[in-house]
Amino acid sequence: MNPRIIGELNGQYLKLVKFKGPFTWHHHETEDEMFLVIKGRFRMEFRDTEDGGSAQNGQSEIWLEEGEFCIVPRGVEHRPVAEEEAHVLLFEPAATLNTGNVENKLTRQKLEWL
Repeated sequence: MNPRIIGELNGQYLKLVKFKGPFTWHHHETEDEMFLVIKGRFRMEFRDTEDGGSAQNGQSEIWLEEGEFCIVPRGVEHRPVAEEEAHVLLFEPAATLNTGNVENKLTRQKLEWL
């Protein structure tokens, strides 16, 4: 997953990303994220937090099809997974790191503008 910035609106970046397979489990301490599917489909997996939740076996998921979106609230651990390549538009604060609280080989410190 290598998001590219396509615009800025009131301190929010609009980012395009293509991905296939599972991404890193992570959360964002202070930012909400919005994922809008442009092409393809993917599932967003969620893990329960230590303070409880209703997911069966500590995990739940939703499927997103073309034209659908979800908002992941700050603090919610999540992982996007695409069985086939998905094209997604992200809306998130400009300072948001793509891997949130985790830094690994998928982390992108500086994003390109398109």
